[in-house]
Amino acid sequence: MNRAQSDSNPGFATGLSLLIPITLSTMAIVLLAPILPKIMDEYKGTPNYEYWVPMILTIPALCVAILSPFAGVLGDYFGRRKLLIAAFGIYAVVGLAPIFLTDLTAILISRVGVGISEALIMVLSTTMIGDYYSGASRDKWLAGQTACASISALLFFNLGGFLGSHGWRTPFWVYSSALVMMAAVIAFTWEPAREGAKTAQSAPHNSSWEGFPWAKMLGIIAITIFGSVFFYTVQIQASSGLTALGLSDPARIGLLTSIASIGVPLGTFIYSRIGRTAVGKLLFAEFALLAVGFMLMSRTGTVTGFLVGCFINQLGAGLLLPTLLVWSMSILDFEVRSRGTGMWQAAFSLGQWLSPIVVTFIALRVGGLLPGLAFLSYGAMAGAVVAAFALMRGKTGNG
Repeated sequence: MNRAQSDSNPGFATGLSLLIPITLSTMAIVLLAPILPKIMDEYKGTPNYEYWVPMILTIPALCVAILSPFAGVLGDYFGRRKLLIAAFGIYAVVGLAPIFLTDLTAILISRVGVGISEALIMVLSTTMIGDYYSGASRDKWLAGQTACASISALLFFNLGGFLGSHGWRTPFWVYSSALVMMAAVIAFTWEPAREGAKTAQSAPHNSSWEGFPWAKMLGIIAITIFGSVFFYTVQIQASSGLTALGLSDPARIGLLTSIASIGVPLGTFIYSRIGRTAVGKLLFAEFALLAVGFMLMSRTGTVTGFLVGCFINQLGAGLLLPTLLVWSMSILDFEVRSRGTGMWQAAFSLGQWLSPIVVTFIALRVGGLLPGLAFLSYGAMAGAVVAAFALMRGKTGNG
């Protein structure tokens, strides 16, 4: 049942109920990736279907990038919990809609609805973790989001392929899981209040930007966009890199990529043990790992060497994401925390959208993907140098 608002000791069930929703962002894309060819075949008679059908996968992510700041504003103004519960309900309805819709335009509109509700869910669940927890406990739950999203990607890809064998509409039934998550939030959370406050956030509605740490937040946002381009490179480009090295079996490519991607949850696990380290030191190590990984992927010329590079790179990526998220959360007071979280989420999603564009732009100008990865290594090295310089200047502190 609902916990009292004055309760200041959230338990494991509360953290888990706010951790699991991060998987919905992964579900929106990965679950449907295996059935994309079947959907393409279904609507091949629709004009420009080659462009419209892939948007079924990508529109939600674009909506998150655009709408997360607005989701944050709503969370600070109206309160987090009731909006989050409503967003789960919307997500389930519009997520299930393609099972019954036949018109491609109607399906695309439903996917916009998925993106809108997804923005609310990701921003508000993350904000509430920041509201309920502090210190090392907060770091653990925020880092857990990265690991949970990475592991769920492997699960959803295989689940989507299995269910897709029974028809391309079947995987959409998985969207009903949002209702289970909604029930967990109803049972194990309460409307957050500022620490020491006697009542939950209610009236007056908070819309003031006074005290918002603009300078620090904009710096974190810039680093997040930069870092998230690197974060998604291996996940998006690894299969193409293995193909360039001579592999052709999709099943083997998928398996090898999945093994290399274990670096992400391992990185987040390591972060949960060292997260109290100075941010500058963490960023230096993380960008250095990304650089070494990219260089190995580019230069080894063997499948084994490429996969080792992928693993090292993903280890750095798994450390980087919680570092940036915890850093941003540490500078946000309760009154503006939802807005700041929305900005951070928008920045990360924007980097996700930019990643294939940046990599393709570089690859076309340097003679292919593998040489392009060397240029990404140089970029990551530059990030490590900047982090080291900032650390020496004392501009980054503890997460």
